Amino acid sequence: MDLIAQTGSTLWTLLAFFVALAVIVTVHEYGHYIVGRWSGIRAEVFSVGFGPRLLARTDRRGTVWQVAAVPLGGYVRFLGDENAASAGPGGRVDPALRRQTLHGAPLWARFATLLAGPVFNFILSIAIFGGFAVVQGIALDEVRVGRISEAPPAITNELQPGDRILAIGDQPVASWGDLGRAVGELPVASSQDWQVERDGRRMTVTGPDPMPARIGGVAPRSPAASAGLREGDVVLAIDGQPVTRFTQMREAVEAAQGAPLALSLWRPGLGDLEVTLTPRLSDLPAQGGGFEQRWLIGVTGGDSFFTPQTRSAGPLEALAIGARQTWGIIWSSITGLWAMISGQIGTCNLGGAISIAESTGQAASAGGANFLWWIAVLSAAIGFLNLLPIPVLDGGHLMFYTYEAVRGRPPSDKVLNVLTAIGMAAVLSLMVFGLTNDLFCP
Repeated sequence: MDLIAQTGSTLWTLLAFFVALAVIVTVHEYGHYIVGRWSGIRAEVFSVGFGPRLLARTDRRGTVWQVAAVPLGGYVRFLGDENAASAGPGGRVDPALRRQTLHGAPLWARFATLLAGPVFNFILSIAIFGGFAVVQGIALDEVRVGRISEAPPAITNELQPGDRILAIGDQPVASWGDLGRAVGELPVASSQDWQVERDGRRMTVTGPDPMPARIGGVAPRSPAASAGLREGDVVLAIDGQPVTRFTQMREAVEAAQGAPLALSLWRPGLGDLEVTLTPRLSDLPAQGGGFEQRWLIGVTGGDSFFTPQTRSAGPLEALAIGARQTWGIIWSSITGLWAMISGQIGTCNLGGAISIAESTGQAASAGGANFLWWIAVLSAAIGFLNLLPIPVLDGGHLMFYTYEAVRGRPPSDKVLNVLTAIGMAAVLSLMVFGLTNDLFCP
């Protein structure tokens, strides 16, 4: 039975990974295709996957749209390209059609066509993050209760949807930030006195701690994910010691210094559970800049058994939210890459195909919304990586085009061939390095 379960889990992980990769690659390559078409460059083949053709059709412009057998990427081959990586020109092209090739098009058209792939990845991320803002809404400035969540039997929650929160204990609450700040002034207890305004009347009701030991998110490929923890789980005890507040969880994890921890959980609809996991030493950005190492299990804190009352996000507001979140991923990629190069953090932070596949499978197992969110994260990260100035990547081509714009001529074929070989070696080395980390890093 264990073998069957493991096989099913592996197949699910691979399926989720291939679906996510297909979506991201298709959007990336469509960016190249459509901007190239608008720029007067003819695409001969648009392929999802590599290798033998499984399905294909030819459109009225003569472009072959195909699904290939190996679902590990995709490509657009433009007229005159030597291969799927748009190396060339290859073969013989009628001089009258040279303008319709990538290599015969004006510099602006080539630059726009190559830049469009990563840009479309960013657009996908912005659209998904913005869509979440539209669907989920934005919390009202007033601290009002939205939907009530199920809580463990030991926690009393008399809050009701529509309640306006005025104070917790003797700590006034005028904004959502006040909820977090109030925690430090409140005694550690499973329940607190909440002062609310309900139907025009001010009253005191019993409610949960404002920062309970409730899991709001589980990081893919983390100890918590491996142990099967889920969003909404409530930690009741760690190594037999009762836990009420999320900060107590952090203290217990840090105190363990990497030793296994036995967690007693409560899960909505299921009841009490027992799991064991081992914290992992991780590199995190420090408040004053740089990085610090901390023991983590890979969870974030959840809400206090209710969600905020929300309002609808307008289209421009949602796009702004999506753009900020996408930029946050790009900036994290930049700072993380530099931190590894400069030795501030360990190279084990660079994962390969296995870690990405595992993370994708765990995100899919957590639900459709989590899977879609993870696709947005991956899309932004892949868009950034493609902009790195490494030959064979889009950023490498853009680097050559920039040189051509400045010098008035492209690099010589000899220089291009040498740099391309170096770039290919660098990409393959990074892939092997990431795979090695997947296999041997803790």
